[in-house]
Amino acid sequence: MKRECPNCSARNDKISVHGQFVRKSDKRVLTRFRCRVCKKTFSTATFQKNYRQKKRWLHPRIIEKICSCESQRRIAKTLKISRTTVARKLKLLALHARGKNEKYINTRAKVVEMEFDDLETFEHSKCKPLSVTLSVEKHTRKILGFRVSSMPAKGLLAKISRKRYGYRKDERSKNRKDLFKYLKKIVHPMADIYSDQSPHYPDTVKRWFPKAQHITTKGRRGCVVGQGELKAGGFDPIFSLNHTFACLRDNLKRLSRRTWCTTKDPKCLEDQIHIYMAYHNFVLTK
Repeated sequence: MKRECPNCSARNDKISVHGQFVRKSDKRVLTRFRCRVCKKTFSTATFQKNYRQKKRWLHPRIIEKICSCESQRRIAKTLKISRTTVARKLKLLALHARGKNEKYINTRAKVVEMEFDDLETFEHSKCKPLSVTLSVEKHTRKILGFRVSSMPAKGLLAKISRKRYGYRKDERSKNRKDLFKYLKKIVHPMADIYSDQSPHYPDTVKRWFPKAQHITTKGRRGCVVGQGELKAGGFDPIFSLNHTFACLRDNLKRLSRRTWCTTKDPKCLEDQIHIYMAYHNFVLTK
């Protein structure tokens, strides 16, 4: 196995085995090495993603709980750890999930049927709404990608929002284009792309997938069950997407309807959706 010193980058011929030790966190026996150039020692754990994580056995339990509609406070209480530990673990797990999702996207077959739309939530207050543009593969419901964007408040809250927080940028168009640029490498150029009849979608689809067939469906009223995302009665042409939206709202506490667990930072929302995306693609839709 090729190995180099993390301190001075010396190669294999300058590195020798320097005994073994038992890692305290999981009782695994690891090999230690010593660099004959800089005299520093390191182990096989030095190059792992969980390096210096003392409670790595908590990682699968935190993923299971955060994707099962539990808040960070409740996770900390049931696992008997601090809320700070949970927040730090989620950042690390999101980093791992990003790599896992990227590997999945780069190794899977081209998508021939795709659905996309926007899910609306908010940051701290309903006067500060957020939009999550999400794309899924039709029938399999595999999540292909997403982007979180800020947007101005609408309707009766628009005036209140401008008075309290000032003008709010609309990032939906920019991030939608960024998402489609990313999807171009995994979606077939002549794919069938499904969405609702939003007037902002056709131009984006035509720009990035000029040969694709864009099939639109009229938006319908949501039913009581399914967090308001599933549609009431009849056949839904974008059922896979709406079902995934309903799963997101039901499984991530901060996206649930009528919840007091709100998003304080859009980056944290992105982290949790990345964790859920990996859990959804490899566990729920396995």
